[in-house]
Amino acid sequence: MKIFITGTDGYLGSVLAPRLLEAGHILTTVDTGFYRDGLLYGDHPRPTSLHKDIRHINARDLADHDAVVHMAELSNDPTGELAPDITYKINHQASVRLATLAREAGVERFVYMSSCSVYGVGGTDFVDETSDLHPQTAYAICKSYVERDVQALATDKFSPVFLRNATAYGASQRMRFDIVLNNLSGLAHTRREIKMLSDGTPWRPLVHAQDIALAISTVLTAGREKIHNQIFNVGDTGHNYQVREIAEFVAAEYPGCELTLGSQPSDNRSYRVSFDKIHQTFPEFVCQWDAAKGARQLKELFTAIPLTTELFEAHPFTRLKALEKLIREDKIDPDFFWKTAPHLT
Repeated sequence: MKIFITGTDGYLGSVLAPRLLEAGHILTTVDTGFYRDGLLYGDHPRPTSLHKDIRHINARDLADHDAVVHMAELSNDPTGELAPDITYKINHQASVRLATLAREAGVERFVYMSSCSVYGVGGTDFVDETSDLHPQTAYAICKSYVERDVQALATDKFSPVFLRNATAYGASQRMRFDIVLNNLSGLAHTRREIKMLSDGTPWRPLVHAQDIALAISTVLTAGREKIHNQIFNVGDTGHNYQVREIAEFVAAEYPGCELTLGSQPSDNRSYRVSFDKIHQTFPEFVCQWDAAKGARQLKELFTAIPLTTELFEAHPFTRLKALEKLIREDKIDPDFFWKTAPHLT
């Protein structure tokens, strides 16, 4: 299969691309390069990405591909709130435009990386793909808009599929320390303490980066009748955790690590998610990781590197810090287009 992938120099893209190459797929990989400085380690070959903003992709770029996997958007809630108007232009408008171009170019399958954050405030019950959406941030709102608008593009010859990923974690060459388990692991390793301002009661579903890559690979090769215009939550129902539980898994890997909880009101985003649909549709999809195993993996990685406080706090590994640095150094314009060519690593 010939696959066009956006965002391959990102946290998940760096995990996905080598996996698809090993499976024998032919890849065209694209990334604008905002986070290319964020190479934490290098233990396997990575495809060289074409430096191109998704807003500049054209139908010629997409011609002769069997599928598109679209991952390249401004990542996570704090980044989305930095510039909500630009988030809307990139995450919503440019994503819908990409899907439209893919359909015009004859691409048969469009895999969109959505997020369980679209559920927002889920209450006490488990939410599933049929539940009402309550997105709370620009990032999550744009995800819901793309789902709505790209679903409307489906035809007999164009099959979009939407993967609502749980909160990711786990090792990646292009690491992120602004997602909960990775962040807590970095704190425990570098400071030997985890001090939480909140009481840790909100619920979050977690899924390992490798299991997200497995889900993508699964829907890419599945029969069209299983994936056509479908939404799948990606994760495992047993892997819904309260934030304080995640902190406890991490602290357990570091004897003597001090864990303290705060008393400030919890973030109102809290949801537990059912992942029954993806497992029933694809019995071969089985999550290989849980939070405890993920915390153990990160401790082993951080010890091997080794991870220092300076490295943990460095700008390339936190999306908001990375973008703020590009703005401060006048490397990107108000619309987040490059003024100067990015440093390629």
